Amino acid sequence: MSQLSILVVDDDKDVCEYLEDFLSHDGYRVVTVSDPTQVVDTLRQSEFHICIVDLMMPKLSGIDLLGHIRKVDNDLAVIILTGYPTLETATASIEHDVSAYIKKPFSVDEFRGVIERIARKKGLVLRKEDELHQTIGRNIRELRKSRGLTLKQMSRRTKLSVSLLSQIERAESSASVSSLFKVATALDVRITELFGDF
Repeated sequence: MSQLSILVVDDDKDVCEYLEDFLSHDGYRVVTVSDPTQVVDTLRQSEFHICIVDLMMPKLSGIDLLGHIRKVDNDLAVIILTGYPTLETATASIEHDVSAYIKKPFSVDEFRGVIERIARKKGLVLRKEDELHQTIGRNIRELRKSRGLTLKQMSRRTKLSVSLLSQIERAESSASVSSLFKVATALDVRITELFGDF
């Protein structure tokens, strides 16, 4: 699967720049458009997985733009951004099958969580960091099973909880270096062996 591709539509160039900076840093391909009337052409020219749309824009409101987007691509995941959430716009967003409705100002972590949830739901590529967590989890599980150890036994050896060990193996939690060191020691391997090819 190719890199996750995101289209950001906001008439505020600062917001476009801010989102482009942190999303690009996270490894996504980002295109920004500050004129909502150009969005349909942009969508026709290139493939996007997610479209982030500001609600309040001159020329064309986010809700009107949604109608145009859905005529071109009814499978595109859309995230609505708004500084002024209302019941009307929330309802209209639901009618247009919007994936998320985020109030400004938002936290980067909240935004990341929404994008990752959408990516997983659509079976899209995850960030390198997510792949790393999956590799570590898989390697720990394989090493543990090859030594005939249960999670409970690993918990005793590492002094880490069974639930944390389970989350690390399922890549649901990012393990600290200290935790990985304890796991590697318990499995009698060098910590670097847990990282695979990373």
